[in-house]
Amino acid sequence: MKTGNLQAPVKYVANYNPRYLYEGQEECAMRTMKEYHIHAIPIVDDQHVLKRVVFIEKYEQEHGAFDRQIPVVIMAGGLGTRLSPFTSILPKPLIPIGDYPMVEHIINRFCTYGCREFYMIVNYKRNMIKAYFDELDKAYSLDFIAEEKLLGTGGGISLLKGKIKDTFVLTNCDILIEDDLEKAYKQHIQSGNLITMICSLKNFIIPYGVVNVGENGVIESIKEKPDLTFFTNTGCYFVEPEVIENLKYNEPVDFPAVIEKFLWEGKQVGIYPVGEEAWLDMGQPDELERMKARLGVN
Repeated sequence: MKTGNLQAPVKYVANYNPRYLYEGQEECAMRTMKEYHIHAIPIVDDQHVLKRVVFIEKYEQEHGAFDRQIPVVIMAGGLGTRLSPFTSILPKPLIPIGDYPMVEHIINRFCTYGCREFYMIVNYKRNMIKAYFDELDKAYSLDFIAEEKLLGTGGGISLLKGKIKDTFVLTNCDILIEDDLEKAYKQHIQSGNLITMICSLKNFIIPYGVVNVGENGVIESIKEKPDLTFFTNTGCYFVEPEVIENLKYNEPVDFPAVIEKFLWEGKQVGIYPVGEEAWLDMGQPDELERMKARLGVN
C-alpha cells in the first residue's frame, strides 16, 4: 500500500502466501530474496512456527552503479555537540568506526555506486579533517568547502553555487544507509522530484496512557500505551541543482526549512522509504555504540 493510513489494520496489506525457508536453509536466504525481490524472509520450523526473520540488510548488498557520475555533498560543518566529549578532541567526521573514521565509511559506500566527485562542507576543526584526507591515497576527488560561520545543514550548500550542474546526493556526516540507493536514485529521476528524502519507517510505543482533553478539561478519550508509526528523516537526500541556485548565498538555514519553502511554493518533494534496520546513525553516544555493533567493529 503506497498510500494510506499507517495505522490501518494489517489485514489490508498482509501477504497471506509469503515466501519462507525452513530452519537449516538459511544459506538460501540471500538468493531467495534476490530472486523474488523481497527485503526479508521468515525462517520457520517444520510446524511452520516462525523462528526468526532474515533481513537483506544483514548481508553485504550487491547493487549497480548510478547511471551517471553523481556528486556527493557531505555536511560536516557542525560542532557535534551531541557526541561530546568525543568531539572535544576529534571533529565528528573523524570519529573512528573500526579502522576508518565515519566520513570515510560514507565516501567508500558511495564509491561502490560509481561516485568519484565529493564535496565536504567543513567548519569546526576543519584543518584536522583536511590533514587526514591529505594523507590518503584517494581514488576520488574531494573538495573542501569552508564555512566561515555556522550555516546549518542547508546554508552550507549555498557555497556550491556554480559548482554542481546535475542531480547530487546530500548527506549528513554521521549516517549510513544500508539499502540499495540505486533504486532510490531511479525513483527520484522517474518521479521528477526536486528533492527526494530518504526516510526510515519507525515504530515507537509511548510507555504511558495518552489522554485527549476537550473543552473545560473534559476527557474525550484515553489510549493506553499507543503504538505510533511514522517516517523519520535520515539526513540523506537526492537533490536537483536548482535547490542550490535558489538559496541565499552564505546565509544560515537548515535543510528541512529549505524543503518546507519549496513545498509552500508547490514544488514536488518526495520520499524513498527504507527499513528501520537500514538506517545507521551515530548522532549520540549510545547510537554510536549500536552502529559499531551493527558493523561488527570495536
